[in-house]
Amino acid sequence: MARYELLNNVAHAALRVATGFGPQYGDDVGMVPAFPSEYAELQREYPIFFRKDAEGAWTSVALLGFEQRENLFLRDGRWNASYLPGAVAKGPFLIGFQTQHIDGELRQEPVIHVDLEHPRVVEETGEPVFLPQGGNSPYLEHIAGVLRGIRDGTDFGAQMFDAFDALGLIQPVSLAVELDDRHRVDVAGLHGIDRDRLVALDGAALEGLSRAGYLEGAYLVLASLHNMRRLMAEKQRRLREQDMPVATRGR
Repeated sequence: MARYELLNNVAHAALRVATGFGPQYGDDVGMVPAFPSEYAELQREYPIFFRKDAEGAWTSVALLGFEQRENLFLRDGRWNASYLPGAVAKGPFLIGFQTQHIDGELRQEPVIHVDLEHPRVVEETGEPVFLPQGGNSPYLEHIAGVLRGIRDGTDFGAQMFDAFDALGLIQPVSLAVELDDRHRVDVAGLHGIDRDRLVALDGAALEGLSRAGYLEGAYLVLASLHNMRRLMAEKQRRLREQDMPVATRGR
């Protein structure tokens, strides 16, 4: 169970975070949240889709594999992509809010919390969160930037998804993939941007999307779909490895 605390350089002076990759850190997942603030980076390597969360709100995800616990970017303790999704990069940290007096007013200010039960939290190895003198380490400064991107992307994304939905642009995707004559995978519940509907929008609708900054997001999601070929190729490679005699694997 998660145990969140407001991060500070006294109580957490010795805190370190493991930055490797593997199932032991919860990296064996088939998809992770994708935030519009990182679409430009994500679309180079990951397919981006939409799905509804438990409350029925639209979210976007980066597809990592074709099964619930399958991450095809994860191999031998490495994450084989040049960009790490923010949902993974943030590790045990998240943005919370704290009431603070600023210029005589009470305001809700963003602050960093840490989950002390997260498997990446360690005290002997890994990246230090604070410097010996108490200042923020370069790692923590990086995490702060990741969390800002997630916060901005979450707020922007909620409005963008509503705009897409109102225009009928979010449509179900049939993701049934024939990998070979013996293997087929089906991923349910995913949606994408309907290219034909997007192209058919009238000038006023397109201008509205463009002015709001949403039109670029739609095209980045469409552009990301070419990465399905990469996922399929990696899945096929791993299936071939499974069929190889044990003695010949890794040669």
